[in-house]
Amino acid sequence: MMDDKTIVDLYLRKDQNALSASAEKYGTRLKQISFRIVHDISDAEECENDTYLSAWNSIPPHAPNHYLFAFLAKIVRNISLNLYTKNHTQKRYAHIVELSKEMEECLPAPSDDPCSACDSELMQCINRFLLRLSEEERTVFVRRYWFADSIKEVASRFNISESKTKSMLLRTRNKLKKYFESEGLQL
Repeated sequence: MMDDKTIVDLYLRKDQNALSASAEKYGTRLKQISFRIVHDISDAEECENDTYLSAWNSIPPHAPNHYLFAFLAKIVRNISLNLYTKNHTQKRYAHIVELSKEMEECLPAPSDDPCSACDSELMQCINRFLLRLSEEERTVFVRRYWFADSIKEVASRFNISESKTKSMLLRTRNKLKKYFESEGLQL
C-alpha cells in the first residue's frame, strides 16, 4: 500500500492512479464516516466517490503529504452532511439533531457579533482547546463529534461504560464552553 506522500504526488501529477490508491488505502474508513451521517450505503458510496473527485480538483493547490486521511475525511464529511441536508430538508432525523443539540450549548452562534470571526479562527480555537485535553478526552470528543460515532460505539472503542462516556462528553463540552468564553467568544 502506498504512503500518503506518494499518493499526493500522483494527485499533483494528475495521475488517475491517485484515485484508486486513495480508495484502496482509505475507502473503507471514508465510507464508514459517510455512512454514519447519511445512513444509506449507496449514498455513502456516492459520497466516497465524490470525495476522490473533490480531492482531484483540490490537489493542487493543496498538497496534504502528511495528513491525507484528515484531508479526505473532512471532504467526505462535508459532502455527506450536504447530501444529508439535501435529502432531509423536510425531516429532522434524530442522530444529527442529537449531535447538534449536544454541541449548540457550547459553540458560538455564527450570527453573534463577537462570534463573527472567520471559520479558520474558530477552527484554530477549537484545535487549541483539543490540545489541552488528555488524549482520552480528546479522542472520545473527536470520535463523537467529528466521526459521529454513537455513544455505544465510543464506549466500546475505549472499553468504558456508556455512562462514563456521556459524563466525559458533558464535562468536555462544559470545558469547551468555558474555553470559548475565556477566548472572548460569546454564546
